[in-house]
Amino acid sequence: MQNLVRYFIRILSWESAMAIYAVGDIQGCHTELVQLLEKIRFDPASDKLWLVGDLVNRGADSLQVLRLVKSLGESAITVLGNHDLHLLAVANGTGRLHRGDTLDEILNAPDREELLIWLRHQRLLHVEGEYVLVHAGLLPGWTVEQATMLAREVEIVLQGDDYIEFISNMYGNKPDAWDDGLTGLKRLRVIANALTRMRICTDSGEMEFDFKAEQEKIPRGYHPWFDISDRASRGATVIFGHWSALGLMVKPNAIALDTGCLWGGPLTAIRLEDREIIQVPCADSSVAKHW
Repeated sequence: MQNLVRYFIRILSWESAMAIYAVGDIQGCHTELVQLLEKIRFDPASDKLWLVGDLVNRGADSLQVLRLVKSLGESAITVLGNHDLHLLAVANGTGRLHRGDTLDEILNAPDREELLIWLRHQRLLHVEGEYVLVHAGLLPGWTVEQATMLAREVEIVLQGDDYIEFISNMYGNKPDAWDDGLTGLKRLRVIANALTRMRICTDSGEMEFDFKAEQEKIPRGYHPWFDISDRASRGATVIFGHWSALGLMVKPNAIALDTGCLWGGPLTAIRLEDREIIQVPCADSSVAKHW
């Protein structure tokens, strides 16, 4: 009887406790996001939502996704992804729309400026306890503390009055490795590229940005950033997205959550307290899976 009482006490404590749900790349899939929040019975008053970035683009309802996440206030933490930064560049005339972009609804929205200002004030990296939330990854030589400070450099610029200068010079693959001596826009570009675009790199941290396929097809000399054996952040659990061809991956110190909802896969969440996976299917069954 005592064991039964203790069991129900644990159940009641669990139901009343705050839960943290990390969610993979949304990319404008508003219907699936709403369904996922309903499935996990998300309560903004007690739960937290961690989003790995790429809230927008390529999906049909990026505007509604931005409005929804913004409306959640402090109960949602999002880090910026490469598509989110791309939106900021296009909105300010320093980037051009690509084939397949679905940003027009945001650009023409009456609350456009309010949403863009909110987006600029989101983070590139979030650290809490043992967890690190980032869109793409951390360079192997970066400790969590160093990555946090470097991310903050870019965040300060994005939130400042002169952010357009950075956005105008953000694009580019060079430099492709970190150097403590980097300064100015080159320094900011490497930081942003690592945190929002990297999938693979060499043991020494040289990044390659064209690769988007499955792990089995990685070019010789490169590795998934999280598999570098001596990476300085290996003591933390890094939660990331960005690599839809990788799919769901749950390791002790790395959790990948981009399951390609945009391309017909599910939208995925993980409850950090017990690492339970929760998914909802792509709402558009006609979407062909394509990486």
